[in-house]
Amino acid sequence: MKLLTLLFSKSNQIPRWFILLFDLGLCAFAYAAAVVTRYSLGVPDSFFYAALSVMPIVLAIKLITIYGYKLHNFVLRHTSVQDGLRIFTSMFTAFITLIFIDGIYSYFPSHKEHIFPFGVLFLDFFFSMFLLGSYRAFIKLVFIRLNSSSDSKKTPYVIFGAGSAGLTTKRKLEQESAEGIKVVAFFDDIDGGNSKLLEGVKIFNSIDLESVLTKMEVKQLVIADPDLSIAKKQEIIERCLNLNVIVRTVPPVNKWINGELSFKQMKQVRIEDLIERDIIQLNKNAIGKQVNGKVVMITGAGGSIGSEIIRQLLNFKPSKLICVDSSEIKLYELDAEIRDLHASAADTFAEIVVADVTNAARMFNVFNSFKPQIIYHAAAYKHVPLMEDNPSEAVRVNVGGAKILADLSIQFKVEKFVMVSTDKAVNPTNVMGASKRIAEIYVQALNEDQKRLGHNNTKFITTRFGNVLGSSGSVIPKFRKQIEEGGPITVTHPDITRYFMTIPEACQLVLEAGNMGQGGEIFIFNMGKSTKIVDLARKMVKLSGLTLGKDIQIVYTGLRPGEKIFEELLNDNENTLPTHHEKIMIGKVRQYDFEKVNESLSALIDSYNTQDNLLIVAKMKAIVPEFLSKNSIFESLDNNVKLPNSSDLQELLMK
Repeated sequence: MKLLTLLFSKSNQIPRWFILLFDLGLCAFAYAAAVVTRYSLGVPDSFFYAALSVMPIVLAIKLITIYGYKLHNFVLRHTSVQDGLRIFTSMFTAFITLIFIDGIYSYFPSHKEHIFPFGVLFLDFFFSMFLLGSYRAFIKLVFIRLNSSSDSKKTPYVIFGAGSAGLTTKRKLEQESAEGIKVVAFFDDIDGGNSKLLEGVKIFNSIDLESVLTKMEVKQLVIADPDLSIAKKQEIIERCLNLNVIVRTVPPVNKWINGELSFKQMKQVRIEDLIERDIIQLNKNAIGKQVNGKVVMITGAGGSIGSEIIRQLLNFKPSKLICVDSSEIKLYELDAEIRDLHASAADTFAEIVVADVTNAARMFNVFNSFKPQIIYHAAAYKHVPLMEDNPSEAVRVNVGGAKILADLSIQFKVEKFVMVSTDKAVNPTNVMGASKRIAEIYVQALNEDQKRLGHNNTKFITTRFGNVLGSSGSVIPKFRKQIEEGGPITVTHPDITRYFMTIPEACQLVLEAGNMGQGGEIFIFNMGKSTKIVDLARKMVKLSGLTLGKDIQIVYTGLRPGEKIFEELLNDNENTLPTHHEKIMIGKVRQYDFEKVNESLSALIDSYNTQDNLLIVAKMKAIVPEFLSKNSIFESLDNNVKLPNSSDLQELLMK
């Protein structure tokens, strides 16, 4: 009785040796049945007994194939189609082996008869498969029957995706979860929806999602369709969030552990999944031609953008990567990561350089030592409130650093200089955005001046995009930390919106812009719709399984110094031109005279020594007249700054 209980409810606890012997016993019965069937038409007894006498050889061969294909390791109550295929393969291997042995035996002239009659082996093959498969299927059916009475105590799950990945997900959910789980429905946008079954579970069309989830009181949905578009995935997540249904996702098949899906790999969706867009298709051949065999330098290499640019460049074949950053700890971590990816070549492939881009002597030595051919300039101060309080540092790093690198690029005949900018440079309302706009103006003016002089050695290119998900200091890590701590979640303004993109997206834009740029362009990414920050916070609360207003609160703290409610990618006097890539545009911006720009920037950078914030910001406003401060002490300067074509502009700049 105990054995039967184990067999039907705890078959995974039955000793493996017992299953092996049981399988062998079934094979013996199958062979005997095959002999009786073959010789049941009045043939001499000698044939009958001769066929039975070789049964030990047959069983020995089958023992080897059963053990070799590990049929005894099956969890009987979870027998699957894959297990059936292994039974077929095992028995077919035994069948072919026995025929081969019989062929060798009958080859010798002294052996006039076959040791294994083909008819017996043929019947035995089918009988063995039937018995080995049917008893496993029987145990599975009884197990399902015995456990159906306790289904009311199990957590109902539904799966989106009724393909092979969805079926595997169902089995793993019901097998491996610590709590009892029952899959009550599949969803799939297929023809004939609501009329098909998969392992006895009904398949519904996604249009019925809300009604089915509500009727069956489902609290968990797993997305297991590898071909589901990002837009469709986001739609499903949004619909589930409205019903407070937790959504999990199954990783791609190539990320399954040893080809097997694990329950722990079914991760709950994150806010990044709701903002994610289709992957940008890079022109990898063209990028490869540009960077392969070249010395490539990345400034800000330890930051979010710089380190991701390096990861993506590792997919190509630059002769050397010069990784420049002023942060020792970030470079240490980056060096360790590169060594993990390129263990044998790390010492010669990547150069880790601790350097400050504002130190002209140090950067001259870097250029002179490594002779970079392509530069991705991502080093910058980027946090708006901090730079509003420290404008001299914004000028020193964001303006002065860019100028030093750009000038050295001309001196050392760098082929391409790609600068990472920001949407905050458009109609800036803060010091950080204005400092990045001034850097844009300088490299553009320098590029045009080089063309005027007939020097086309260096092409200066700018990329401009919005907020990057997951970067240090960005809103999502901040909200996530606040949720973990129980709140409140702090939002500056109920109407504030931002454009978002992922770090890989941003870096793909930088690489693609560097590839297509001919010098002087500002490349702008089509970032889709902007997102309200408060909506982002609400969705993160729901994704965390909490109830807003009950478990956690949202508190409005007011706009920070220099902060806009709405970000822009172009100002009113700019427009765009299309490129060969549908998601990348070229911004048409104003042209500047290099001599005047150079003189103005030099005066601005020299004003750093005064540490007079009002003077520094006044000079910035003179260079960028559309820079109108918001919620800042520098608003008092806006009425004093005249238009850029006014006769006293240079006088103001040189004060």
